[in-house]
Amino acid sequence: MGEAVRADARRNYELVLAAAREAFAEHGTEASLRDVARRAGVGIGTLYRHFPTREALLEALMRDGFDRLREEAVQLYSAADARSALVEWLGRMASGSSEYRGLPESVLAALHDEGSPLHESCAAMRAAGARLLERAQAAGEVRADVTPNELIALAGGVAWASERSVERSGDGSKEGPALLRRLLALAVEGISPR
Repeated sequence: MGEAVRADARRNYELVLAAAREAFAEHGTEASLRDVARRAGVGIGTLYRHFPTREALLEALMRDGFDRLREEAVQLYSAADARSALVEWLGRMASGSSEYRGLPESVLAALHDEGSPLHESCAAMRAAGARLLERAQAAGEVRADVTPNELIALAGGVAWASERSVERSGDGSKEGPALLRRLLALAVEGISPR
């Protein structure tokens, strides 16, 4: 009986994650958790047993993406051009941050809230980006006064601005990625040495 209960719990966990991906894609990170439970075919109590907070659910959804960003930072660290490596990683972070409407705000809030279930994943991602930043600063490619928190805020801000502009234009499929790259290029100019 114990294994059947564990299998059922695991199935419910996966159903809730799949439903959350769908609901967050449609309505952003503030989607109704009752709607997530309904889509998953479980009760709200089952959702809260697996994910006691919205942030815990978001962390489970984003964990792989955060891990991938940390791994990419490690790989990019050995690239010949420190500035290009940093810009490449920032682009990946900004693009990932625009996966769900509201995600940039959630990431930035979690970085400042050590009690958030998202904090550890976000802090590890920031630390990986900080290494790339320090390398680019040591090479004289990025201003020395730029901090890792500012770098993460910059990428989050680019993702947020791109997301909001696309929502207003109604043509996200064409404008979104191009606008994100353009905004990121402008932001990188701002952190470049004068």
